Amino acid sequence: MRVSYHSFHQPKCDVCKKHCKSFESVREHLKGPLPKESCAKTFSSLGCDLCLKVFDDTGVLSAHESSCRLDPAIIPELPAMLSLETCDVEVSSLTMADANEQGPEVVALDCELVGGGSDGTLDLCARVCLIGENENLIFHSYCKPLIPVTNYRYEITGITEENLINAPPLEQVRSRIEEILCNGETPWRARILGGKARILVGHDLEHDLWCLDMYYPGHLIRDTAQYQPLMRTNSIPHSLKYLTKTYLGYEIQTGIHHPYEDCVAALRIYKKMRSLSHPNKCFSLPNYGKDFLDANSSTSFDSLTKRELMNLSPDALLEMSLPNYKCWCLDAKNPMNY
Repeated sequence: MRVSYHSFHQPKCDVCKKHCKSFESVREHLKGPLPKESCAKTFSSLGCDLCLKVFDDTGVLSAHESSCRLDPAIIPELPAMLSLETCDVEVSSLTMADANEQGPEVVALDCELVGGGSDGTLDLCARVCLIGENENLIFHSYCKPLIPVTNYRYEITGITEENLINAPPLEQVRSRIEEILCNGETPWRARILGGKARILVGHDLEHDLWCLDMYYPGHLIRDTAQYQPLMRTNSIPHSLKYLTKTYLGYEIQTGIHHPYEDCVAALRIYKKMRSLSHPNKCFSLPNYGKDFLDANSSTSFDSLTKRELMNLSPDALLEMSLPNYKCWCLDAKNPMNY
């Protein structure tokens, strides 16, 4: 009982305060085929379709919607490759005390994949883009895959054979990306302690990292495809295109996919989730999650007998409960406490 789906960090209906597993569940509760009638009626007149919050009057709602709905990213002119030696990033001067106060630095990554193998279905990384938290371009480069490309997937990637003729090899690009992410720390420190290593944001990062043949510590990864509150009710990931339209209010990937645009979309979704305001009852617990809690954590539940727990009110149980995932709001309030 130490881990509950009904914690303060779980999405909930702003009308009846029902806790749900994901925002998709809340959306169905408010706007689905069979919504809760009283909640749906209130939400239809005073609710924001993007963040699902309910406001006191239409004037406040109108002012909120203008800031909640974002404009599409303006794609800058990207050079074929920023210098691998002098790309626009420096080792952070943040101390560990600064990091604990401000939160770790954030980098968003996206890869464009071409096809290899006899039928062109093997995913190969051919273009990489990294941006900073202010949507500034940090690194962009085409890269030459380890094996021959048999399908450039031009209608999706926009990549041609000419783009890869003088591109650096994948190993060289990967080495520069690792240098940027580790931020001056040794790899072992990033893997075990975090240190000053940057948080990596993206969509379906496990696949991108696999295509880069690269490892990055799981506690530093923020994947919009695998974040429980953003998943479907059956725990299957949504596409980045859907998440951007649903939570940011604009369309992406209407033609050729652009890595900068995808980076910005994933970063904005992460920042929106990070900005959610939750009670800080759990902030002192390091790196909490189901596996960690089962093995290491001691909470108020441990000191109570089953009979005592049964006599507690639902509100008291809720106050003692922890979510079964690490809420991204902790990145802003008590980060890197591993």
